[in-house]
Formats: sequence, C-alpha cells, structure tokens
Amino acid sequence: SELLGIEVKKAEDVIGPEVEKLVADLANGAVLLLENVRFYKEEEKNDPEFAKKLASLADLFVNDAFGTAHRAHASTEGVTKFLKPSVAGFLLQKELDYLDGAVSNPKRPFAAIVGGSKVSSKIGVIESLLEKCDILLLGGGMIFTFYKAQGLSVGSSLVEEDKLELATSLLAKAKAKGVSLLLPSDVIIADKFAPDANSQIVPASAIPDGWMGLDIGPDSVKTFNDALDTTQTI
Repeated sequence: SELLGIEVKKAEDVIGPEVEKLVADLANGAVLLLENVRFYKEEEKNDPEFAKKLASLADLFVNDAFGTAHRAHASTEGVTKFLKPSVAGFLLQKELDYLDGAVSNPKRPFAAIVGGSKVSSKIGVIESLLEKCDILLLGGGMIFTFYKAQGLSVGSSLVEEDKLELATSLLAKAKAKGVSLLLPSDVIIADKFAPDANSQIVPASAIPDGWMGLDIGPDSVKTFNDALDTTQTI
C-alpha cells in the first residue's frame, strides 16, 4: 500500500466464491493480494484444474518473479495455458537482459557456480558455460558423480552411475579449453540423511563406506572464495 499509494486488499484464499467476489468488486486500478498459493498441494503439482481456477480470476498474466520463473507450477506455468496474453514483467525482462549481457559479453575473468543433485539435469548448462567462462565451480550432489568418475570412494553418496563417462568427458573438456574447473577438496558427510545424523568433515578423497556427502567443507569454501575474488563477473 505504501509503495503504490493505494489501499491493497488481501484475500484469505486464492480460489473460491469469496475470492471471486473480491475480484468482481475491484474498481479499475485497484489491487488485490491473494493468499499463499502453496497452501494448496495442487500448486507445486501444476494441477490443471487448480491453474484454471486461478486463471479465471484474471484477464491476462504477468510474471515478474524471476526467482520462480523456472518452476512449472500452477501459478507460474499452468495459468499461461488459460490466459492470453501471458507476458514477462519489467523486472523479469531486466533480469533477462542483464543475464544475456553478463554471459554473452562478460567482464573477465568470468566465473560460474553450478550446483544441484544431478549431473544429468545440468549437462546443457555445464557444456554451455565451458564455452564461455574462465572458472567453473561445482557443488551440490553432482560432485560425487565427478569424484567417482575420478576413481574416488564416495561411500553412500548420491551418484549417477550412468553419467560417470559424461563426468569424465566434461572434466577433459574443461582442461582442453583452459577452464579452471574446481571441485570441493573437502566435504561434510553424515552417516544418514536425518536431523540427528552424526557428521564430520573429511577430504573429498576420504569418504568412508556407509557415509554420504552432503555439502562442501570449510577448506573448499575458502578456496572457492579465493577463486571468486579474482573475477569480474560471477
């Protein structure tokens, strides 16, 4: 309300008769804030019927949430099937313009940080970045596939067995292109994936059987920070 200089009404739900009445009673230029869509399990499942009900409240869809634009949820992707036009907002466009400039014409040295649990879901991203960046930092669960591809023991850590050859080829490609590809030198491991698990910090080359890697260790944090300090674009 303070930013817009007008009263912003808040609905206690996101769909249903009460919300529909609030929408119908809106004057031109008025703003209605809906409740959190994630209170409905259908949101993250991108349920078509739920998306249709959300879409029925509007005439067009503007997505200005860059941080959630990659998620195929009912309120971000599902509604676009029922609302035309569906467009990007000014903030989303600004972020995309910045990213395009940062990646296509970066100030160098240019570093990229890639995480995630699986190599398979990041193949295209990694291969594309190897063509553009000077330093590539890898974290997340995918690192254990790279470790195993190098012949290291990874205990019970998450590994994509069918992507070991791919991991090896990506390491070779980085070396051939002169890209400094950094994997964590130490990791935080646990004896199970649970709040009460026992944990310890070990070198990446010394993960014992029965233990799983969960995060990068403090030495790796320092190494990554030192590498990033040398860059102009991240």
